[in-house]
Amino acid sequence: MDQSLEQAIDDTALTGLRIAVVEDDPELRHLLVAELSDHGAAVAGLPSAEALYRHLSVHPCDIVLLDLMLPGEDGYSVAAHLRQASQVGIVMLTGRGGARDMARGLEDGADLYLVKPVDLGVLVAAMASLRRRLEVPAADTGTTPLAQATGWRLQAGGWQLQAPDGSMLDLGAAERAFLETLISTPGQAVDREMLISRITSDPWDFDPHRLEVLVHRLRARVRRLAGSPLPVRAVRGAGYLWVPDPG
Repeated sequence: MDQSLEQAIDDTALTGLRIAVVEDDPELRHLLVAELSDHGAAVAGLPSAEALYRHLSVHPCDIVLLDLMLPGEDGYSVAAHLRQASQVGIVMLTGRGGARDMARGLEDGADLYLVKPVDLGVLVAAMASLRRRLEVPAADTGTTPLAQATGWRLQAGGWQLQAPDGSMLDLGAAERAFLETLISTPGQAVDREMLISRITSDPWDFDPHRLEVLVHRLRARVRRLAGSPLPVRAVRGAGYLWVPDPG
């Protein structure tokens, strides 16, 4: 890494950022994971698309650093799938630097397209820049202003839901946006169109049934963790509402 660039990058530039590195070369994967971790990110190194999907089913992620040539499903297909299913940031890192490859990667959903070999300082700076564009907050141990008197609280900049018993649930981007929208207007129903517009940048291509699936899975996760129901109520013909503290 260029020494002047290394000095210009804060060691905490990526603190709190959750990154999945999908790279089938184990040596390069280890190098990338180590570099991003050194700048504060929580990083998982994964060798394939299949491993990425398994990881994302359990662990929330802010940015996926994605190789193009992977075993099985390639990076183009992965990017297109991720862009359709979530709002995760996507950075392609590949040896294919042709204009046509780059255009296809960006069209398939990549936010940034970097060509190997990449200066690690440039990579870290690119991740920090994308973080600002995605409005992913830095690590925060305080309580968001949206905390309510019900005992349920959004913590860590909205990325964790705290139950009344103190247990904490990590949230994905869509879950975070859904809960923030409801909690900001307790006792008032928010229609499905509004909720969908908050959880996706492309509401016209969003299947409304996916909202019901999101709510069902969120309720199930909360019940398994806290043993109590999530105070979200479906209102026929009106959407969903956050049930305020009856006291």
